[in-house]
Amino acid sequence: MEAPPVTMMPVTGGTINMMEYLLQGSVLDQSLESLLHRLRGLCDNMEPETFLDHEMVFLLKGQQASPFVLRARRSMDKSGVPWHLRYLGQPEIGDKNRHALVRNCVDIATSDNLTDFLVEMGFRMDHEFMAKGHVFRKGIMKIVVYKIFRILMPGNTESIEPLSLSYLVELSVVAPAGQDVLSDDMRNFAEQLKPLVHLEKIDPKRLM
Repeated sequence: MEAPPVTMMPVTGGTINMMEYLLQGSVLDQSLESLLHRLRGLCDNMEPETFLDHEMVFLLKGQQASPFVLRARRSMDKSGVPWHLRYLGQPEIGDKNRHALVRNCVDIATSDNLTDFLVEMGFRMDHEFMAKGHVFRKGIMKIVVYKIFRILMPGNTESIEPLSLSYLVELSVVAPAGQDVLSDDMRNFAEQLKPLVHLEKIDPKRLM
């Protein structure tokens, strides 16, 4: 459930420790239009962006118990958009006072030969998928509603099928470390989306 679109702003200023604050949920296909209508009313006064992205997850196995994971993503419906390389750290889930999951986040735009570079560095592709959906914004908050598609033939982005009968919904903010007050704003916004969708602080380990 970690598939934000390429349309997100890349992290700049490498010396700043950027964190992603995240709430997640899902909505059935038949409830999608109702949720989109609610978001249009609550979010900034602009038409939401749409996206169709291809994401590949690369692993580098070493001495450590778990492999190092990087995500390479490209837009399939917008020309001239650079590839994006994304690293997500381990969630900091111990603090129960935080209303959102918090994890280290690095997102950078790259050249088109990103996947070749990763392979040369010793990474191997673990899996790939397509993500299609909508992006809304409310101040510095980003709300992404998207469906994940399985790629039936490796490398063939035309041969896909839906992974489920629902859409993932993610509410996120990328900000410097120590901005935990943002999770209060996120919780308040999430309350306005009930009962259409329940956005929660989800521990990824529960899904494994």
